[in-house]
Amino acid sequence: MENEFRVGEKVKCKKFGTLSHDFVGEIEKVYENSAMVAILEHDAADAVAVNDFHNRVIVRLKDMKKVSAK
Repeated sequence: MENEFRVGEKVKCKKFGTLSHDFVGEIEKVYENSAMVAILEHDAADAVAVNDFHNRVIVRLKDMKKVSAK
């Protein structure tokens, strides 16, 4: 089954774990059901958690959607 996400795409991801707010990131690697996402934009309240994650997280594909080009 082919997924719709590609490396380099900008995506909006749902909050999870210690992150209190949704965030925007760029896909760095796509796995079967998830992707490694570099966090680009996040709420200031999540700054410590984002730093703890070294600005990268693994997100389920069903918990993200593409950000439309503006």
